[in-house]
Amino acid sequence: MLSMQFIRENQERVQQTAANKNIPFRVEDLLAWDAKRKELLQQTEAIRTRRNQVSKDVAPLMKQGKREAAEPLMAQVKEMNEKLADLEAELQKAETRVSELLLLVPNIVSEDTPVGRDDGDNVEIRRTGEPTAFGFEPLDHVALGEMHGLFDIPRGVKTAGTRSYYLKGAGLYLHLAVQRLALDFLAARGFTPMDVPVMVRPEALVRTGFFPTGQDQTYEITDEGKYLVGTSEVSLVSYYGDEIVDVEEPIRLAGMSACYRREVGSAGRDVRGLYRVHQFAKVEQVVLCKNDPVVSEAVLQEITGHAEAILRLLELPYRVMAVCTGDMSQKTYKQYDIETWMPSRGAYGETHSSSNLLDFQARRSNIRYRDEDGSLRFCHTLNNTAVASPRILIPILENHQQADGSIYIPQALRPYMGGMERLIPPQEAKEYMGTGE
Repeated sequence: MLSMQFIRENQERVQQTAANKNIPFRVEDLLAWDAKRKELLQQTEAIRTRRNQVSKDVAPLMKQGKREAAEPLMAQVKEMNEKLADLEAELQKAETRVSELLLLVPNIVSEDTPVGRDDGDNVEIRRTGEPTAFGFEPLDHVALGEMHGLFDIPRGVKTAGTRSYYLKGAGLYLHLAVQRLALDFLAARGFTPMDVPVMVRPEALVRTGFFPTGQDQTYEITDEGKYLVGTSEVSLVSYYGDEIVDVEEPIRLAGMSACYRREVGSAGRDVRGLYRVHQFAKVEQVVLCKNDPVVSEAVLQEITGHAEAILRLLELPYRVMAVCTGDMSQKTYKQYDIETWMPSRGAYGETHSSSNLLDFQARRSNIRYRDEDGSLRFCHTLNNTAVASPRILIPILENHQQADGSIYIPQALRPYMGGMERLIPPQEAKEYMGTGE
């Protein structure tokens, strides 16, 4: 969240940011409740001080047996206690409302963030590789998956409902291989690999900026009072909640976890295949660093570069997009999306996202460090999708399909696939092994 002092001093900027992010928030409402809170606090403290003084005057009178003289003072104390009870109830209401509104305040955005309404206004920064050209009619990932027995969507829907699937055989191994590739890549660059809780308390989602605005996207376990996370970012940031950390060198974490999203509002979008599903897996980069925009900008470029390097290892064409204000979440200061070429869509599809949140999350989560002069400051936090599967399987299968129906396996994945160089359709594999009829 933003501090009240910053909001007071930057009312127009905060309100404009809310408008640019399409967030229905009025700064004046927050400031009005904050003013009321301060006024009630002053009144409460003044009456409490006066009551305490009058109470002190009552005690010696009663000790001296002067009850008649003490009674008017005792009446005053009773009246002030009644008034205090009313004021404290009003103060509690005002404080609660201020806290609620503070959770709705959007983070500011960087000066180089494009202003726009939705993802159609995102701006291409750079691209690597060109869309794959085929000398034959290519298949989409669903047809390739059926041909190779990599996954089963109809039975997934039968078992779990829409946007569900089973991964099978080489499909499962590919799913695990891309995660291991990303995890090993990050570990070699100083990231601590972590397996994290995916069922968390609601306060973990509030403190990392996913609640209250994103609550409709999250699966609730009602009888437990907990939620399933849509990204290990929640658990990785929460790991340091309410702690004072050492960020002389940035803290680099790599979470590998299952993720769950309800996909509310996406009805009818990307319904075919594995693009938009309820359950998936991610390797997530999370970094905590000093409260210095120069440092966190360098980290943003670093983690975005890691995702790009992994895509190059997967031998896939992609482009990097500067995300516009209308396509950003409440908590984000600056964001890049990486889109990978997907032949079946005839377009690039989002596969990665990188975000700098400044101290927005750390302020909510109370994660601090000691500056050079010993004063406590809130950290900056950043996150990036190193890889998300099964979505990444779409471009892998579609871009690397061959005219004979086989699928080329990028060299970087082969150590995780038992040295396999390509996937051969099961029937052809039988014939190749001399076991076909």
